[in-house]
Amino acid sequence: MTRSLLRPLAILMLCGLAGAAQAAGDPQAGQSKFATCAGCHAIPGYTNAYPTYHVPRLGGQHADYLLSALKAYQAGQRQHPTMQANASPLSEQDQQDIAAYLAHFPSAAAPYPVQGNAVAGKAKSVTCAACHGADGNGAIPLYPRLAGQYEDYLRTALTRYQSGARQNAVMNGMAKPLSAQDIADLAAYYASQPKGLVTVQQE
Repeated sequence: MTRSLLRPLAILMLCGLAGAAQAAGDPQAGQSKFATCAGCHAIPGYTNAYPTYHVPRLGGQHADYLLSALKAYQAGQRQHPTMQANASPLSEQDQQDIAAYLAHFPSAAAPYPVQGNAVAGKAKSVTCAACHGADGNGAIPLYPRLAGQYEDYLRTALTRYQSGARQNAVMNGMAKPLSAQDIADLAAYYASQPKGLVTVQQE
C-alpha cells in the first residue's frame, strides 16, 4: 500500500479510536436551554468581534461533536471568553440536551456562495475526507460536519489549530503544514458544499 493511501487510513483509525462521551439528550429540553446561546448562534450572519468572523452555524451538527466542544470550553482547551462563560455552568445533562436539540435541524436546502477557490480546495481535501467525509458531511459523530459552515469561521479554526491556540492532536498535525492559500481553499470548498449546516431558527 502506498504512503498516499496509508496516511488517510491512519487518520481514519485515529478518528475511530478517539473516545468521547456519546450525546443522548432531550431535544425538547435542549430548546429551552439553548436560549442563552441564541443571542449569537440563532442570528443569521452574526459575527464575532476582534477578530471578526462569522459565529459558526450549529444547526445539523453532530451531537457528539457539539458535546465534546462544550466540554473543551469548560476545560479551557478552547479559548473564547463568551463561550467559556456560557459553557461553564452547564451540567452534563444540559450539554446533552443542547447538543441533541442542535443536531435535529435538517440540512440546508441549497449550497451557500463563497468567495474563495472551492475547486482548488476540493483537490486539497483528500486527506481531510478520512474524518470529515468527501463533502464535509462525514459519518463519524465525534468529528464535525464542515459542509455549509461559514467560510471565514473555517479559516479561523484552521489557523488556530495551526498555531496551537486550539488543541486537538489530529487537527494540530494536519493544519501545521498548510499555507494561508491552502487554508483559504479548503474553507471555500467545505463552505460551498450542499446539504450543509444551518443557522438555528428557534421554533
